[in-house]
Amino acid sequence: MNRHPAPVQPGPGQESVWDYPRPPRVESSTERIVVRLGGVAIADTTSAVRVLETSHPPVYYIPADDFVPGALTPTTGSSMCEFKGRASYFDVHGGDTTVPRAGWTYPTPEPGFAELLDRVAIYPGQMDSCEVAGETVHAQAGDFYGGWITSKVVGPFKGEPGTLGW
Repeated sequence: MNRHPAPVQPGPGQESVWDYPRPPRVESSTERIVVRLGGVAIADTTSAVRVLETSHPPVYYIPADDFVPGALTPTTGSSMCEFKGRASYFDVHGGDTTVPRAGWTYPTPEPGFAELLDRVAIYPGQMDSCEVAGETVHAQAGDFYGGWITSKVVGPFKGEPGTLGW
């Protein structure tokens, strides 16, 4: 059995990802979110939502309309989330840079996740930078999850080697 380590105690103004629910919760965020790729801002919004799930840093979903024109190109393939439904992917473009399959969306989200419709999540580790309220985020470890780690969240976080069974 693969047991998770003890949660870090959050300090003032922090959240523990171990207090997030399973199944996940979607909540609105009015924090300014900026995504940069290829030396340019490709998304800038104060209308994101974040998905909060036990052991995971938040994943921010940005309105598709808040990406600059041409930043997202639909691509092949899909994946399945037991809660949110089937995801479709985007190649992400900024400046002279293209990152294959670095964004995803839920075109027909499952009940309880309708707020994800017409929104796109981005793998922060594949961008030049992603910011939440002016703070540059760190990417969740691994190549599967897309969590955004800021100083406001504490773990430990799923994604490191050996954490799949949490």
